Amino acid sequence: MFNAVIDAPFGKVGIRTGGGAVREIVYLGAHTASVEPDCELAARAATQIQRYFEHADAGFDLPLASPGTPFQRRVWAGISAIERGCVLTYGELAKRIGSISARAVGQACGSNYLPIVIPCHRVVSASGIGGFAHHGGEGFFRDVKRWLLAHEGVNIR
Repeated sequence: MFNAVIDAPFGKVGIRTGGGAVREIVYLGAHTASVEPDCELAARAATQIQRYFEHADAGFDLPLASPGTPFQRRVWAGISAIERGCVLTYGELAKRIGSISARAVGQACGSNYLPIVIPCHRVVSASGIGGFAHHGGEGFFRDVKRWLLAHEGVNIR
C-alpha cells in the first residue's frame, strides 16, 4: 500500500511514489507498521521528511506528482510560498491567489496530497487553528497540525 512508512513525532507518515514522483504523503497513527522504503525515491522522501522532523528549516528537493484541479494546484502553489514559521488564514491565502472564496481554499488545503512538503498546516482559520486534512474538531489530525506549527515556532490554539 505504501512505498515507505516512517516514524514521526506524532505517529507515522506513509509515502506513496509512482511514475518517478512522490504521489502522496499520509499521516498515520502510531499503531501502523513501519515499512522500509522499497525504492530509491521512497528512501529519498523518507530521509528528507525525517530531516524536517529533526530541523524545521530543512527543505525538500523531490519530484512531486501534480494531481488535482487547476484551482487546487493554484492553492497549493500559494501554500508553498508561505515561509516556515508563518501562517496565513484561509481568507488571506484566497486574496493572495486571487480567489474570492476562503471556503474553497480550505477545501483545497484539505485535499493536499503532499502535506509537509506542501505545508498546508501553515493555513489556519481566522478564529484559531482550523481543520486539517478534511478533519474538523479535536483529535489526531489537529494534534498533527499543532505539532507541525509548534515545530516551526508557531503556537496557535
